[in-house]
Amino acid sequence: YNILEDIKIKFIFYGKAVLMNRFLKFLLSLSTVAMTTILPIAANDGHEAVAAVLPAWSVIPFIGMLLSIAVIPLTHPHWWEKNMHVPAGIWSLVFIIPFAFAYGFSEAWFRFLESMLLDYVPFIVLLFGLFVAAGGIAVRGTLPGTPKVNMLILFIGTMLASWIGTTGAAMVMIRPLIRANKWRKKAAHVIVFFIFLVANIGGCLTPLGDPPLFMGFQRGVPFTWTFHLAPFLLLNMIILFAAFYFIDSHFCKKELAEGRSPMDELSESEKEPIRIEGLHNLIFIGMIIVGVIANGLLPKEFAFFADNAGIPVYDEIVFPYATIVEIIIILAAAFLSLKTTKESIHELNGFSHAPIIEVATLFLGIFITMIPALIFLKVHGAQLGIHDPWQLFWATGFLSSFLDNTPTYLVFLQTAGAIGSTTGIHTSVGTVSQIMLEAISAGAVFMGANTYIGNAPNFMVKSIAEENGIKMPSFFGYMGWSIAILIPTFIIDTIVFFL
Repeated sequence: YNILEDIKIKFIFYGKAVLMNRFLKFLLSLSTVAMTTILPIAANDGHEAVAAVLPAWSVIPFIGMLLSIAVIPLTHPHWWEKNMHVPAGIWSLVFIIPFAFAYGFSEAWFRFLESMLLDYVPFIVLLFGLFVAAGGIAVRGTLPGTPKVNMLILFIGTMLASWIGTTGAAMVMIRPLIRANKWRKKAAHVIVFFIFLVANIGGCLTPLGDPPLFMGFQRGVPFTWTFHLAPFLLLNMIILFAAFYFIDSHFCKKELAEGRSPMDELSESEKEPIRIEGLHNLIFIGMIIVGVIANGLLPKEFAFFADNAGIPVYDEIVFPYATIVEIIIILAAAFLSLKTTKESIHELNGFSHAPIIEVATLFLGIFITMIPALIFLKVHGAQLGIHDPWQLFWATGFLSSFLDNTPTYLVFLQTAGAIGSTTGIHTSVGTVSQIMLEAISAGAVFMGANTYIGNAPNFMVKSIAEENGIKMPSFFGYMGWSIAILIPTFIIDTIVFFL
C-alpha cells in the first residue's frame, strides 16, 4: 500500500511538473511570436527606439507576477511557502526571453543589468542592513496588548519612521507589538494598521524616511522641505488612530468576553519591567543612515564622485562609486550587528533570515517583470494629461501601490518639472511648484500602504507576523482593509489639501 501511495504521489507531482512545463513553453512561444511579429523595430536599435515602441501589453508578465502573489497563497499556501521562487522565475523568463528575441540579447542584457545593479541591488542591500541591525534591538518586558498599549507602540513606530526609515522602524517595533498581542486569538488588524502607519505613512517627514523622498533630495529638493508634509501626517494619524482605537477596542472586548486576558499566561514573578536590549545596534543603524546620505552628498561635494562616476559595467551602465560606498558601509554595519548582538536578543526577537529571503525572492521577480512598465511610464508619462495636484496625488499613489514607488516618484517629478512653473522648488528636473511636489511626495509615500507590494517593509512585516503564528489577510484581503480604511482617508487628504 505504501509503495502504491508513493507511486501515486510521484505521478501527481510529475503530472503537475509536465503541465507547468507545457504552460511555460506556451507563454514563452506566445510572447515571442507576438513580440517578433508585431513590433516594428529591428533588434539592437538604440535604447530610446526600443522604449518608444514598447507596447502597453508588454506589462503582462508583471501583471502575472502580481496575480501569482495574490492568488497562489490562497489556493496552494503550503506550496507557496516553499516554492515562491518558481512563479518569480517563470514570469521573469516570460518577459526576458521574448524581449531578447524581439530586441536582441544586447538590449535585454542592458535592461536586466540596469534594473538589477542600479535599482535592485541597492534596494535589497539597504533592506538587509536595516533588517539585521533593527533585529538586534529587543524590547524586553511585559507589554499587555491593550488598545492603549498598541496605540503607544504604533505612535512610537510612526515617529521613528522618518528618522531611521520605514524599514528600520518596522523592524524595531514589530516584534514587541507581536509579543504584546500574543494572548489574542486574532491580531491581524493590529499588524495591518502597523503597516499603514509605521511601514509607510510615518516615513514622510525626512528624506531618510522613504526612498522616493531621498531621490528627491538627490535631485535638489532641500533636506528639510519634507517638513511641509507634517500637516498631511498629522491629519492621517488622527484619522487612522481614531479608526484603530475603535476597531481594536471592539476586537479586544470580544477576546475578553471569550475568557482571554493579556496577563492570563503570566504569573506575578514572570512580569518584567520594560527595558531595551541591544541598543548598541543604534550605532549600526546610524552607519546605514550615513551610508544612504553619503550616496547623495558625495557626488555634490567631491569631484571624484561627480557626474555619475563609477565602474563601467556594460554599454551605458555605470555602477556609481557613491553607491559602492553606500553598499560597503551598509554591509559592514550588518556584519558588525550580527557579530556583536547576543544570541539571546535574536532568540527573543525570533530573528531569522526567512523574511528578508522572501522579500528578496519576490522583489527580484517584481523588479525584472516591471522593467517594461517603468519604460512605458517614462516614455508616455508626460502624455497622460496629468497637470492638477489632485491628479498627481492619485496617479503617483495608484502606481506606487503596485510598482516600486521610487521610480514612480521620479517619473512624476520629471512630469511636474516639465510643466514649466516659474515659482517653487528648483530641482535638477526643473522648477516644481510646492503643491505639486507635496502631491507627488504624499502619493508615493502614503499609498505604498495600499498593497503588500507597495513598499518592501509591508511584505517583511507580513512575513514576520505569519512566522509568529498570526494569520494575516491574503493579498486581496489586505486590499479590502486598505480600500475600507485608507482610500477614504486619502479622499479627505484630496479635499483638504489639493482642491
